[in-house]
Amino acid sequence: MDMKLNVQSSPHIRDNISTRLVMLDVVIALIPASVWGVLRFGLNAALVIIVSVLACLISETIFNMIVKKPNTIDDLSAVVTGMILALNMPPEVPLFIPVVGAVFAIVIVKMLFGGLGQNFMNPALAGRCFCLISFAGPMSNYKSALSVDAYSSATPLVLLKQGSEVNLFDMIFGYTPGTIGEISAVCLLIGAVYLLVKKIIDLKIPMVYLISFTIFILIFSGKTTDVNYILGEIFGGGLIFGAFYMANDYTTSPITMLGEVVYAVFLGVMTGIFRLWGKSGECVSYVILMGNILVPLIESITIPIAFGKEGK
Repeated sequence: MDMKLNVQSSPHIRDNISTRLVMLDVVIALIPASVWGVLRFGLNAALVIIVSVLACLISETIFNMIVKKPNTIDDLSAVVTGMILALNMPPEVPLFIPVVGAVFAIVIVKMLFGGLGQNFMNPALAGRCFCLISFAGPMSNYKSALSVDAYSSATPLVLLKQGSEVNLFDMIFGYTPGTIGEISAVCLLIGAVYLLVKKIIDLKIPMVYLISFTIFILIFSGKTTDVNYILGEIFGGGLIFGAFYMANDYTTSPITMLGEVVYAVFLGVMTGIFRLWGKSGECVSYVILMGNILVPLIESITIPIAFGKEGK
């Protein structure tokens, strides 16, 4: 038998996909939520998205110029950061706030740690949380000029905390106040399906996150039979947005299979704790950042034992 074996160094499996193509797919997936946010909230929402993306691109360009490194904006990661940051902003937020958030996200969280793939937490979420702390008033104002219905001043999570029922149709299709990108579960899920089809994400982290959160709420809320409450908690407060677009970020989520499950369960339980007993239900961003910080520890305790070695 004449069979030749080609022995070479890793990687042994290659793919034609690039960082740019991955980021382009994420941008495409975010378009439905972005378009609906603009249609629902108007011109200022569009300006927030544009300003946020431009501020991210300019920040990365200037940083690379200062440190005399090649510009890296063509990988589109700064565009993704800008879009996610903007979609986590209220529609009427002053335009200087997404600029501040973008500079913090790109310069402090991303570039100072070495750029794409080196950051220890999600830059967009870090930028959003920085703005939440620095500009609490404007970042908590979800009232839009186009929102004239019963939800004009209170988000669904606020209503749930007050013991009121929410309109699930409005929450699923995007007729409630909230951040620009979180209000329509349908638009977010359309984008998520696109990412799944393109194999950019898988369902493990999002589904374990959502399932563990739901189980926690069912056990500890005291409202096990209240379908309106349970579904309102699932579709409200950016949970769908966070689960499918931010929790499974390549750089800031675990690489071990067991680690992904532990990480997602942690997110679900912590989100449930903040939702039930925290002052504000808008906690998904903080919880994911907490999970990002714990990823090295999670990986260290879930890394598989090397073949041929005994476990301790």
